[in-house]
Amino acid sequence: MQETRVDEFDRAILRAVQADASLTNADLSERVNLSASQCSRRRSALESAGLIKRYGAELNAEALGFGLRAIVRVNLKSHSESSDEGFSAFLDAQPQVRAAYSVSGDADYVLEVHVRDLGAFAEFVHRHLLVHPQVGQVRSEIVLKTTKEDRALPI
Repeated sequence: MQETRVDEFDRAILRAVQADASLTNADLSERVNLSASQCSRRRSALESAGLIKRYGAELNAEALGFGLRAIVRVNLKSHSESSDEGFSAFLDAQPQVRAAYSVSGDADYVLEVHVRDLGAFAEFVHRHLLVHPQVGQVRSEIVLKTTKEDRALPI
């Protein structure tokens, strides 16, 4: 995607909606010192340009009973466009996989997995991941404590 030019008002809008996606255009206008109609037009332009991909709420996984997070590194047995597409489709169908990255380095994929407990994690690994025909090796780390988690971009 080509980089879209944004000015300071656009950056202020991006910072504001990134911090609180529920802001109305009236709320946004107070934060960025533009009229509500200008904020609406600019927000729509930022959405159309693909700079704002979606809106959502960040839920507290632990409070909702998802007490275990793991980082899982996966190596495939072989590599081809179709095997990568097939494995990506498999990952899309796994609700416990919250993020999946095709990476360089000693793994082919790095997954972020959220489950209720160690039993649920063991079931995912043994009944889904290890038996997948394209999976050659799985290494996992259990997250003990989150020391930093900021998904916001430094706009």
